[in-house]
Amino acid sequence: MLLCSWLWLPLWPSPPILLSFRTSVLVSITLLKEVTADNFLYKGLNIAGNTNNKQRSSVTLVSATTLSGLNTLGISIARLDFAPYGLIPPHTHPRATEILTVIEGTLYVGFVTSNSANGTNQLFAKVLNQGDVFVFPQGLIHFQLNIGKTAAVAISGLSSQNPGVTTVANAVFGATPPISIDVLTKAFQVDKRVIQYLEAQF
Repeated sequence: MLLCSWLWLPLWPSPPILLSFRTSVLVSITLLKEVTADNFLYKGLNIAGNTNNKQRSSVTLVSATTLSGLNTLGISIARLDFAPYGLIPPHTHPRATEILTVIEGTLYVGFVTSNSANGTNQLFAKVLNQGDVFVFPQGLIHFQLNIGKTAAVAISGLSSQNPGVTTVANAVFGATPPISIDVLTKAFQVDKRVIQYLEAQF
């Protein structure tokens, strides 16, 4: 059996113009020979991710890059692990809506709407317990925080085989080359020393 698949091009329903610029885009057809059940199998989502980091959290993403059988299917899945008070900081998925289910623990989660006509942004947030489900619409800034004294685990489904992620603080304060300090001081309305301090964290 031969399976012909596009590796990165078909990211619909999102416009293909919105491809991630952090990785090279392969615009060719790959012919997969001798397709077996292994192309549709991923093992290890039962294993906790390493939360020994500044945010005390970990995301294990199963996408088309790690499970070739997902290619062109428009879905992926992720395991989210949190140490006590661990955070997955504000971020967006440019190509996917996310639906999260809490497996263990208690999470404070939320997303912020895009700019309204009067220039405001509304926060939609909830405290979730085991079995609760919450949806983060595509492209909107969102976060997850473990507010419990014990570890927490969640599973997220995403509506793209290549959802992408942009972590807000990293993108703004850790870009290479850095965003002009004149832009950031004006945008955040703070002294340049504050911006320099924040940039030093990334």
